[in-house]
Amino acid sequence: MARLVLSECCGLAPLRLRAGRGAIAAQSSAPAAALSASTALPPRGPAAIHRDWALRVSAPTRLTSVVEEEGKGTASPLLGEEADAGGEFFDPGAAPPFGLAEIRAAIPKHCWVKDPWRSMSYVLRDVLVVLGLAAAAARIDSWLVWPLYWAAQGTMFWALFVLGHDCGHGSFSNNVKLNSVVGHILHSSILVPYNGWRISHRTHHQNHGHVEKDESWHPLPERLYKSLDFMTRKLRFTMPFPLLAFPLYLFKRSPGKAGSHFDPSSELFQPNEKKDIITSTASWLTMVGVLAGLTFVMGPIQMLKLYAVPYLVFVAWLDMVTYLHHHGHEDKLPWYRGKEWSYLRGGLTTLDRDYGWINNVHHDIGTHVIHHLFPQIPHYHLIEATEAAKPVLGKYYKEPKKSGPLPLHLFGVLSESLKQDHYVSDTGDVVYYQTDKKMT
Repeated sequence: MARLVLSECCGLAPLRLRAGRGAIAAQSSAPAAALSASTALPPRGPAAIHRDWALRVSAPTRLTSVVEEEGKGTASPLLGEEADAGGEFFDPGAAPPFGLAEIRAAIPKHCWVKDPWRSMSYVLRDVLVVLGLAAAAARIDSWLVWPLYWAAQGTMFWALFVLGHDCGHGSFSNNVKLNSVVGHILHSSILVPYNGWRISHRTHHQNHGHVEKDESWHPLPERLYKSLDFMTRKLRFTMPFPLLAFPLYLFKRSPGKAGSHFDPSSELFQPNEKKDIITSTASWLTMVGVLAGLTFVMGPIQMLKLYAVPYLVFVAWLDMVTYLHHHGHEDKLPWYRGKEWSYLRGGLTTLDRDYGWINNVHHDIGTHVIHHLFPQIPHYHLIEATEAAKPVLGKYYKEPKKSGPLPLHLFGVLSESLKQDHYVSDTGDVVYYQTDKKMT
């Protein structure tokens, strides 16, 4: 039933576009504006120009050239077993022979265009499905239906989160106020502090693949890992507990990092972002008040069934997807420190994942590599942009395993990764996950 309901809802969506490596990139001394101009992006009027706030959310502040990338790679003893056509071994931890500008140039110009009407149509679709599912489940009120409702509604909560995520990146539209209003409504409705999360997620994108500076499911250095008590380690790496980590992360972040997404004085935020955090925290508290009022009117059991259980399903979706976009590849992938790290190399360690028919429901968030490199591209252009970039990426693009109707195999990938990927070395600028034998 859940599959039928969600599949039908997908039919309401607008039609989506589907679809040798390039020359050496420009020198890094060239201004980023010149690199952007070289790709002949569509001109923007004054109303469409990104303010500094939007740029800091969605894009790297500097494009790295191949000149900087060369000579940084350190061959991994765990990788490089696959020979290419020239007889050389491929090492995904090595510096790629292309730059960010070459990938950008390969992506069609229209893939960068944001259509606010199209974006809002997805919001309308998802909100109508959420309300329809809740109304139908409340009316039928059968224990044969509730589990199907929880799976379907939790997935739709996750879809709402992805649209709010696009608002945070500025890929929803070029209108900063529209992005903020829609993002606050969508994220607050599922108990996510929009600005607090938006800013920490910006930190994740700007530092993806960096051992210490990354913000989302980054590896623990060995010394920090071994300083954790056994129960903390067990909960962090044993199913299903990692699938329930997101609410705790919002309040306390990850081990080794302090701060809260609700506290304007947290080290997560700059002093000039204090008002943003107060606004999103106030919106979050307003939603808590609404839920408390509904609980009083409808009763705690009904609210548990209608909202609380789908919320937990949503949290599981969020934790699983964000983890698998950075872990669980068949070969171990590198993490970087110091001069070995660059925006491009960090982005190339992210992973695309196939979620079957759910791809359309949660707005192709599984198409993740190009999203990480260019988060300003709208989600409805990510598939086409990825296909266009593959010839440049070459073997640095890791083709996702097809999932079939449902992505059930990903639970196995997640479980195996949690058993093997525990910590990285305290030293070294190109490092790989190691396994704590006591945890296996």
